[in-house]
Amino acid sequence: MNSQTKGGPKTGSTVTAAFIAVTTLFFAWGFITSLIDPLVAAVKGIFTLSNAEAQLSASAFFIAYGLISFPAAVLIARWKAVPAILIALCMMVTGCLVMLGAANIANYSIVLLGLFVLASGITVLQVAANPLAAALGEPKGSHFRLTLAQTFNSFGTFIGPYMGAVLFLTGLEVAEGTVVTEEARQNALLGIDTAYVWICALLLALLAFFYVSRKTVAAAAPEPAPDKGIGAMISDAFSSKWCLLGGAAIFLYVGAEVAIGTQMAFFLNDESVWGVSLEQAGKAVSFYWGGAMVGRAIGSFLLSRFPAAKLLMLFTAIACAMVLYVVAVGGVSAGYVALSIGLFNSIMFPVIFTLTLERSTASDQATSGFLCTSIVGGAAIPPLVGLLSDSTGLVTALLLPALCYALLCVFAWKASRTPALHEVEATSAH
Repeated sequence: MNSQTKGGPKTGSTVTAAFIAVTTLFFAWGFITSLIDPLVAAVKGIFTLSNAEAQLSASAFFIAYGLISFPAAVLIARWKAVPAILIALCMMVTGCLVMLGAANIANYSIVLLGLFVLASGITVLQVAANPLAAALGEPKGSHFRLTLAQTFNSFGTFIGPYMGAVLFLTGLEVAEGTVVTEEARQNALLGIDTAYVWICALLLALLAFFYVSRKTVAAAAPEPAPDKGIGAMISDAFSSKWCLLGGAAIFLYVGAEVAIGTQMAFFLNDESVWGVSLEQAGKAVSFYWGGAMVGRAIGSFLLSRFPAAKLLMLFTAIACAMVLYVVAVGGVSAGYVALSIGLFNSIMFPVIFTLTLERSTASDQATSGFLCTSIVGGAAIPPLVGLLSDSTGLVTALLLPALCYALLCVFAWKASRTPALHEVEATSAH
């Protein structure tokens, strides 16, 4: 990180204050993103959808990463991180207002539109905040800082599914042969309306907080790379083998994590697993994301003592083995094992992100833009799992996420055998 900015030296207290401000954003988008899980279950009942059709809610949300990430990277290069973050928060407020309209007229197409607008704002936020959190300090601490920030993101994802289940799923059932009453349908729509009113208020508060903190963050932020335009930035990203490998890894990780999370309520609701009500199953999904929160707290400690790539290799291998256990064994124990997968998902995103940034020969903006584009895996893989679920069953469909984790283990092994660019430069200097 550069030691100087146009505003003067970056003191330790300025960098710490900037990191705290940025970390609040991680909580916000974690909370909002995790509401997708109970929302998928709710819209299936409200609009009488198949598993694959209900998974379109996840697709509408995560497709924004594929379409918006590179324009976001150009925006950040042109206007810098702080104005981009303020614009992102305004976009998210707009998305909430669209969701409120969709809930009031009970239109699934407008629900999908609202989710896309909301996710577009979150995309800009992620492209700006992930490299910013990693850069606010010494390079050797980037894994720790981003994993710590992601821990607060996981706190948001822990709270979100429980609140969503209470608001969206009370009295709602989607098991084969059940009929959704008009009362349950209206209660679910009212719950969606209530949730996004409160989220809108939270975002407005964050917008005000970040506006007040804008000078502190701007003073500590690294200078962005020169604005090259979308075409040049995409070309820059594609020129780096490690940028492409990291993008593939993010695609697989997000796809697997989202597919398991959005299927979890249906899985636990199934008579062959726990057979609990959809609301109780939806509440239990909090433990899946709560595992990620605990895992990131533990991971922050482990990453300060063990090589990040080797730790990623271990976590991906365990996650793969757990999914295979769920498929092979089934029953009540499979429900507990499935929820525990979140514990090992925990460090995957921040470690893949920073391992790629350290090895990519493309600029940080191009690399971050491509990595955030690759979050589109959350739009591609869940519908495939939904289709498999409709045709082969909820449990068998989890073989696709197991394959994703196996490939992520290969990525981690490759990274463990490839030194970071700053390590190569240090060796060359000696």
